[in-house]
Amino acid sequence: MAAVEVAVRRAAADEIMPRFRQLAAEDIVEKNGPHDLVTVADRLAEEHLTAALTDLLPGSRVVGEEAVHADPSVLDALHGDAPVWIVDPVDGTRQFVHGDPGFATLVALAHHGEVLASWTYAPALGLMAVARRGAGAWLNGVPLRAGSPSSAAVLDVATSHYDFTTDDQKRVLAALETGGIAPRPCGSAGLEYLHIARGDLDATAFSWENSWDHAAGLLLVHEAGGASGTVAGQPFRIEGGNALPFTAARDTATARRILGLLAAAN
Repeated sequence: MAAVEVAVRRAAADEIMPRFRQLAAEDIVEKNGPHDLVTVADRLAEEHLTAALTDLLPGSRVVGEEAVHADPSVLDALHGDAPVWIVDPVDGTRQFVHGDPGFATLVALAHHGEVLASWTYAPALGLMAVARRGAGAWLNGVPLRAGSPSSAAVLDVATSHYDFTTDDQKRVLAALETGGIAPRPCGSAGLEYLHIARGDLDATAFSWENSWDHAAGLLLVHEAGGASGTVAGQPFRIEGGNALPFTAARDTATARRILGLLAAAN
């Protein structure tokens, strides 16, 4: 766990932070549209982590966001027998591009579809959250507990950002615009999961399933005592093929409430 944390911190220090608020126009490229950006920091940090993590665990594979964009067959590793590192080098690239510190580097270690450990690092905010299956979650060395919302509280829920959703997805997510719930567009998915694990956010409702966005955070939430699930009532599968939307929440009751509203509109 400690060696991976060192590798994550080093990748951010070498490849990400020197470019924060220092990007030139040619350092930023659109992938699938004006809201889907990649920078030189994303690419170099993923290359750095790919080398470092496979050195730490010989025989392991890496599923990184940028590698999958270049070659979708990289995703096949999630179905294989080798341990897999799931990497999002800069989660919240749009925030990074705009000089907003709300971005993170996400790393998870999975085997046969089960996430074993995760690291969520927000270098510009000085936050390192780690989780290990069955052993708990910590933020900067302090144990994390999500707790439960009070029965009278309005639920704060982060949802898929409208810039990245279809009309049908917007219609389903609109079911959360009801009494007792205050939905808002999400920022960095990884940091939204951290907000749940800290008890600062009550739930999420996401309509996309890229493993690099969710694997680290879902383990973090579960190890902090939270819950998650899809509208089909099934656990989220990092290999894909999930019924969407899905939720992560501070507790089981909150997750059920969010999923009930989403399923009724689906």
